[in-house]
Amino acid sequence: MATIYNTATTLDGYLATPDNSLQWLFDVPGSDEAESGIDDFLAGIGAMAMGSTTYEWVVRHESLLERPDTWTAWYGDRPTWVFTRRSDLPVVRGADIRLTHDPVEQVHAELVAAAGDRDVWIMGGGDLVGQFADAGLLDRITATIAPVTLGQGAPLLPRDIRSDRLTLTSVTQRGQFAELTYDVGSPSGLRHVD
Repeated sequence: MATIYNTATTLDGYLATPDNSLQWLFDVPGSDEAESGIDDFLAGIGAMAMGSTTYEWVVRHESLLERPDTWTAWYGDRPTWVFTRRSDLPVVRGADIRLTHDPVEQVHAELVAAAGDRDVWIMGGGDLVGQFADAGLLDRITATIAPVTLGQGAPLLPRDIRSDRLTLTSVTQRGQFAELTYDVGSPSGLRHVD
């Protein structure tokens, strides 16, 4: 069981434009090929977490309030924790979505219990993933790098994580995209217990 951050990023390290759009990703020729391994990845995922900005973009971009079956087609019945302070955040009908503003340490225990023998996917955003990393609860980063630069926007992972904590475990070319996977060690003094 691992806690994984799997995301697409620009060559200059941004997840989204300053107005939180991911359209840059879908505009890259061959973006479907870059997603070719997503079904295998999702088969190993038992629970998910994301920040409210990521959740709201997915809901809006895919019209999930009008087409809730799309959520199920992608993510199945996996429980998903959305970190937010808003109580009025719309929830996709029929999806197991749990709104929370509890500390990541507490929610991580719930994620692990829900995932069983499968992995936990922290979808984003970068600051939420950073909170998991700060707590020593992030095991792996898979960043699929797109041939795009934005110059500004939402950073991939706004934390200072040095090379003594990151070990490159695989590099895969997917069309114009490069998929890099790193195992993440815990910060000094913290120990991740599965």
